Amino acid sequence: MLLDELTSNPSRLFESKHFCSKYDIAKSSLSEDIKLINEILEENGSGHVESIQGVGGGIRYVPGISKERILKLQDDLIHELSDPSRMLGGKYLYTSDIMFNGSYVADMARIFTQKFSDLHADYVVTVETKGIPIAASTAAMLGLPLVVIRREAKYSEGSTVSINYFSGTNEHIQKMSIAKRSVEPGRKAIIIDDFMRGGGSLKGIRDILGEFDVETVGIGVALESRYPEKKKVNNYI
Repeated sequence: MLLDELTSNPSRLFESKHFCSKYDIAKSSLSEDIKLINEILEENGSGHVESIQGVGGGIRYVPGISKERILKLQDDLIHELSDPSRMLGGKYLYTSDIMFNGSYVADMARIFTQKFSDLHADYVVTVETKGIPIAASTAAMLGLPLVVIRREAKYSEGSTVSINYFSGTNEHIQKMSIAKRSVEPGRKAIIIDDFMRGGGSLKGIRDILGEFDVETVGIGVALESRYPEKKKVNNYI
């Protein structure tokens, strides 16, 4: 029951007394249970439970993924992407079926969660493309709200801020906008996207967040084009 409650609420911080009271156990017994749970999670390669000491501390489950599962995901994606029929006109690559495949999305989100769980971010941010499922899954696992940057402002979102940016592919000027109410100044964000060619969109997202004094502390990309070699962003996963 303890395991189910933790894994059903990823990244949520519970006070120790919550479990002690709910399951009528002593703190020493709770520590033993947490140790056993971690052994089970480690064996399954599905994350770990953190015990945070001090004021504001507690217990939380952080989703993760084993090296074996990562390698299998990579092999599966290589197999999928090696299909010549995926190459569309204009040298575009068809990836919609991959980016909307629940199994692939869950495993990619686990990788990003494992990498970014210690960054103390306040938001997961993406642009309205095929990256939304991965970003939404990552946000859920990190216990954070998802912010979607729009290509065009929506009346239903109230006041917005828009910027123009250069795409990383052909240096065409494009536009993106964000609702003023979606983020607060001084916060931190993780950017998740499905595909990066030159990095123009990711740089645009980082720049528009900067307009709100929101710091980008992590960038995760599912698929990356080999060319151009020099991207407009760096320090990404």
